[in-house]
Amino acid sequence: MTRAKRSVLPGFGLTLGLTLAYLSIVVLIPLSTVFLKSAGMGPADFARVAFSERAVAAYRLSFGAALAAAAVNAVFGMLVAWVLVRYRFIGRRFVSAIVDLPFALPTAVAGIALTALWAADGWIGQYLAPLGIKVAYTSLGVTIALVFVGLPFVVRSVEPVLEDVGRDLEEAAASLGAGRFTIFRRVILPAIGPALLTGFALAFARGVGEYGSVIFIAGNLPYKTEIAPLLIVTQLEQYDYAGATAIATVMLLLAFAMLLAVNLTQVWRRRRMER
Repeated sequence: MTRAKRSVLPGFGLTLGLTLAYLSIVVLIPLSTVFLKSAGMGPADFARVAFSERAVAAYRLSFGAALAAAAVNAVFGMLVAWVLVRYRFIGRRFVSAIVDLPFALPTAVAGIALTALWAADGWIGQYLAPLGIKVAYTSLGVTIALVFVGLPFVVRSVEPVLEDVGRDLEEAAASLGAGRFTIFRRVILPAIGPALLTGFALAFARGVGEYGSVIFIAGNLPYKTEIAPLLIVTQLEQYDYAGATAIATVMLLLAFAMLLAVNLTQVWRRRRMER
């Protein structure tokens, strides 16, 4: 009689059941209520609220600023990760701790600090104002706030992968006559590409839903500097729960579509590298 093969992980059935139950309670059920609440509006009412001129302007700012901030963090986050991994210098641990500061700092505190810096009479803004550059209470200020909160996602995603990329690969490419740019493009970037895309996606997702650090520096002017999360809060304050869920549904679908595109790009890139 053949004995049944035991699972490598003891209690797999129980742990899988607990995992699915936990994910359902924490993620699936709350998200499903958003769809169910907005579905009760009817197509005409849903389109009127979710795709109003004010809502579209808020989507454009939220997703546009989040995309721009994630792109900036992809470049400079990779640079910060490179410095932390490749070089040993005095204060390195302090710099590494600063990278994680947006994780620990309350978002409202970050928003107040950024406003104090970039306002027309702020520490940095006072030097930009005479040049005609206005940061606070503009879309640029929103982007800067999202760069602040999104930087750790890119750095911490790329850093461990860079540590695994040995210097011997770079030295081998250099010995074959490859220049610095060629080494970066043909050796380093393919290795850290998936991690960089992951950090980009995480920073983008955080930026789309960010609220606390943005509302202080945005100005919150409808059609101009009003972000979509604030518009949802405004609808809730007016007891328009259906309207709030309609806007939340559009945000959820757009964010899911963009994250899906990033994941598909990762899969395509991984398969291309395996060939």
